[in-house]
Amino acid sequence: MLWVKAIHVIFMVTWFAGLFYLPRVFVYHAMADASNEAQIETFKVMERKLLAITTMGAVLTLVFGSWLLVAWLPGLITLAWMKLKLLLVLGLFGYHMYCAKLVKIFRADQNTRSHVWFRWFNEIPVAFLAGIIILVIVKPFN
Repeated sequence: MLWVKAIHVIFMVTWFAGLFYLPRVFVYHAMADASNEAQIETFKVMERKLLAITTMGAVLTLVFGSWLLVAWLPGLITLAWMKLKLLLVLGLFGYHMYCAKLVKIFRADQNTRSHVWFRWFNEIPVAFLAGIIILVIVKPFN
């Protein structure tokens, strides 16, 4: 089961890498000159492909994490820190889904938000990562 745990962490890192980078692409896309069609199209392709890879990471994180909870560590689900961790993971899925919505908005050339807004939006997964890591490593309460 240590292999399952390792694979879970690998896909979690993949998921977070995408969630850190995709909003950064939104920053550059929001700053792009609308008259430069080639640049705009490049950002659209990057966003679409990055979202796909990020989504694969998210799904496989969920699959291997669920496997760990069900098969190896079923008692963890009763602990308060794990419940809070799962709540943060649910929030992270919400953030991911909002990123998917933003990809569609950019694809349709309907973005109205500034690059500054996206710079702040880009920081949200840091809070999720910090919370999840602290809960898993420190286990501040049972």
